Amino acid sequence: MDHPVLFPTHLAAAYVLGKRWDLSAPLLVVGAALPDLIDKPAALVGIVDLYQTAAHSLPVLVAGFVVVFLRRAWTPVWLGWASHLALDAVHMIVNGRPTDLLFLGWPAIRHTPVISLPPIAFARYYVATPSFFVECVVWGALAAAILRRRSSESRTERRG
Repeated sequence: MDHPVLFPTHLAAAYVLGKRWDLSAPLLVVGAALPDLIDKPAALVGIVDLYQTAAHSLPVLVAGFVVVFLRRAWTPVWLGWASHLALDAVHMIVNGRPTDLLFLGWPAIRHTPVISLPPIAFARYYVATPSFFVECVVWGALAAAILRRRSSESRTERRG
């Protein structure tokens, strides 16, 4: 079983996208959470043997785009979902596992991830990977941006 990007990173990235593109950040966050909220429980109870199946596949994402095309209100959910898949793909490339991108072709393409570890063992492994350090930099930049914004708002309030 594979566990690519830390779940909170998906949520934070979706929130930032929502703020940046002036879209509903809560709906983007919901969309970013959906792939893991669907696939991980299915794997944990044995319905599927991988953590990345239906909700992590391009065919399902494309089907979701059809829904967005018909009902624009779902656009932020779909974009959050797409951002989740993109971050998982980037994680695999950064960590030198491009063949694991085959997860995107489920169910037409069945694959066995290069790394197949239970959650605790994966967490231990993940802390030493390049993408873990990338995530740390992203979280640091996000924290710095939040602190700068709060500091700026505080200065504005004192002047006003």
